[in-house]
Amino acid sequence: MKQIVWLDEHDPNTAFPPVEQALTEPDGLLAAGGDLSIARLLQAYRRGIFPWYSTGQPILWWSPDPRAVLYPAELKVSRSLAKTLRNGGFEVRFDTSFAKVIDACSDRGPKSEGTWIVPEMRQAYCALHEHGYAHSVETWRDGELVGGLYGVALGRIFFGESMFTRARDASKVALARLCELLVQRDFAVIDCQMVTAHLMSMGARTVPRTEFTSLLERHAQPPDPTGRWVLA
Repeated sequence: MKQIVWLDEHDPNTAFPPVEQALTEPDGLLAAGGDLSIARLLQAYRRGIFPWYSTGQPILWWSPDPRAVLYPAELKVSRSLAKTLRNGGFEVRFDTSFAKVIDACSDRGPKSEGTWIVPEMRQAYCALHEHGYAHSVETWRDGELVGGLYGVALGRIFFGESMFTRARDASKVALARLCELLVQRDFAVIDCQMVTAHLMSMGARTVPRTEFTSLLERHAQPPDPTGRWVLA
């Protein structure tokens, strides 16, 4: 019987178990414990593993099968979104307000039962951003941040973490501009982690975990930090 592995929180170099050992119920749960150091997070992403947990839980590490991915050149842009991209009044910026984006992603409103972006996660990803690994894509209108997303870039793979919107199509605009940038930079794929109807409608697909780990072996390799991103 498969069982999750407990990681040593005092040793960020302790190896994760093989992703094939992840549970099928809940899908992808692989390990618990450990820490959110940069070394641990980079080790996780290169193995196709990501942290996802709520307040009061230990750090939980996941590697679901199948995996949701989006190939940047395959993004589906509807007619209405294409119109919005042309003259919707949005400005897209990269890496100018990372902390504001992650805070907006964690703000689920008064009716929310909570967020998985707990303070320790926020601190960890802000540290990744400061070291050039994590990036934000921000949609602005009239000087106000109205949508965006953030994630981690390793080699030629972008690992999407979360997105938010405060104006119609604002997060879709951010994703479209991200795909433009990733095509320019010859990125292989965006890791969407979990299947959502929203992302599937925009061109995401599922691939077996074995195929995803093969993508990682080919494309999620150094060099990594490239400094602040800008849209050419």
